[in-house]
Amino acid sequence: MPLSPPHARTGAAGDCAPLVSVYLPTKDRLPRLRAAVDSVLAQSLADFELIVVNDGSRDGTAAYLDALAAQDARVRALHHEAPLGAPASRNEALRLARGTWVTGLDDDDQFHPGRLEAFVAFAGLMQRHGLAFSALYSQDEVVGAQGRRCTRKQSRAAFEDLLLRNCIGNQVFARREVFLEAGLYDEGMPAWQDLDLNLRIVGRFGPALLLDAPYYVFHDDERPDRISRKKKDRIMEAYRRIAAKWPQLPARARQNLYLQTLSAYYRFPITAGDISAYLRLGIAPGSLASLLRLLIHRLRT
Repeated sequence: MPLSPPHARTGAAGDCAPLVSVYLPTKDRLPRLRAAVDSVLAQSLADFELIVVNDGSRDGTAAYLDALAAQDARVRALHHEAPLGAPASRNEALRLARGTWVTGLDDDDQFHPGRLEAFVAFAGLMQRHGLAFSALYSQDEVVGAQGRRCTRKQSRAAFEDLLLRNCIGNQVFARREVFLEAGLYDEGMPAWQDLDLNLRIVGRFGPALLLDAPYYVFHDDERPDRISRKKKDRIMEAYRRIAAKWPQLPARARQNLYLQTLSAYYRFPITAGDISAYLRLGIAPGSLASLLRLLIHRLRT
């Protein structure tokens, strides 16, 4: 018998509108997808919908999702005959979302059971105390070759902070209209899709706030399909696309953004051309000190 979320509200079309919508794009990762979906269905907050976008999978994902959606009314399954990419899949789900609040999940990660309930409670607390925010984000539990660790993200992420690094991460919790009015994901971005959207969200609606607990399990294992570890030219093109969206940025801010392309996370060699491109954006004591700190950190790591 299909399950219906409790405390549902009536939407404009007379249907039951959930409090939270969760979007989840997937392609050919059925074993990992099952774990991701199970983590959403196990949430302590039952008033949600899960929108899974199957982006052209050929591994049995379609049959699994259709069977699940037939069993559980909280699950909505969308299918692409041919892959459109994760950003397009996310955007499709965001446009169809019916929840007041929206957040996402990658198909190789998981939610901790209390994630949605904690976000809803924290958002209500901030609103009752008159504390404005554009979005919320949490700490992550990172699972990798070295075991498990928890991130130490800062308590507030403003536009200037995101130029230094994506201190929010890859999933925010925000009202649906925030995603829509910020312009959704840029489907032409070769990388940094999350950073790009986060910049537009906080640039338009103000800083995001941290829920200081590790409610998201992020799997940082080595796989060839990870965009963040792909070729250097994709990362550099992502930088250029973001920089072009903010032509008013001063040289120092552009340098901060540029330094993200040289992060040790990507493991790209730093060339003389990279340093030259950075210095062409401006030479000042502060910019030279930032470059020196990055080079020292790269030598250490």
